[in-house]
Amino acid sequence: MNVAALVSGGVDSAVSVYQLVEQGIRPHLFYIKIGPDKDTEWNCTSEEDVEICRWLARKFDLPFNIIDLHREYWDMVVGYTMDKARLGLTPNPDVMCNKLIKFGCFEQQVGKDFDYTATGHYATITHKDGLVWLSTSPDPVKDQTDFLAQIDYLQVKKLMFPIGHLWKHEVREIAQRAGLLNAERKDSQGICFLGNIDFRDYIKAHLGENPGDVRELETGHKIGEHRGLWFYTIGQRKGLGFSGGPWFVVKKNVKRNILFVSHGYDPEKVYKRHIEMNHLHFITANPWEQEPMDVEHRITFKIRHTPEFNSGIIRQVDGVWRIEADEKIHGVAPGQYCVVYDDDHHLCYGSGEID
Repeated sequence: MNVAALVSGGVDSAVSVYQLVEQGIRPHLFYIKIGPDKDTEWNCTSEEDVEICRWLARKFDLPFNIIDLHREYWDMVVGYTMDKARLGLTPNPDVMCNKLIKFGCFEQQVGKDFDYTATGHYATITHKDGLVWLSTSPDPVKDQTDFLAQIDYLQVKKLMFPIGHLWKHEVREIAQRAGLLNAERKDSQGICFLGNIDFRDYIKAHLGENPGDVRELETGHKIGEHRGLWFYTIGQRKGLGFSGGPWFVVKKNVKRNILFVSHGYDPEKVYKRHIEMNHLHFITANPWEQEPMDVEHRITFKIRHTPEFNSGIIRQVDGVWRIEADEKIHGVAPGQYCVVYDDDHHLCYGSGEID
């Protein structure tokens, strides 16, 4: 079996390689090189990451190459992030990185020459009805299917997740037993291309500031001034800095450059029961394709990366996918991806951008 393994310097991808070797598979290791802007070729942790990957390749006597997708990442993923932020939406660059870079550009340039691509994601593959489905990890905290929910069927058919069936503590234990150099290395945090850079600082460096009014939604009274709508997310409370709080962000008027907030510790305006998506991307297949469009279906779903799943019903009306949640949800923001699962939150059907 001819396998390409994506490695990052972290413990998850290292244990994935170890698991493959234990199964008698000799993967070719690849590190994808990206950076935070057009001119930066190396981010703050990349040199250490690559040295660990080289060590891993030497330990198991495996081939290793660095694949430079820096420009592609900038054009596709960072460009997407800035475009969405400029419109006042909530982008998800990690979703786009998986779809367009790790399993897009890499596949086109390198992966096409291999039978499978293995990664250290916490996800699994399920074979059902003659099809291949993306499915969840048993570890609810680490499950990463929500970050993979924009990939397509050709991509998911070629993926291997050697640690997807494990819990994080089990991965650490395997790394220690195997004597892996990064067994105790901390997990990376935040957006993949930023390292330890604050996302708002990064947005400011590229979009600058665009001050406007902050108004109370219920009364229309001006309570302050914001620095730019792209610095705020629907449902946000921390870091607002407006006097007389607490305040929650509940709405943006991009055309008039107004940020609307609501007062209180848990205002009703922060919650929603209904979510709409103009398009729902199905990874493998639409499980309801043979049924009338307006029929309701029980599902579970997520609107952000959390261990918990929301439950509700979904149906399509006039081309729009509508979800009615069983319970009100905090901080539903346009631009976020709503990830849709079966009723048992096992199969990941796909995702759509919240309208």
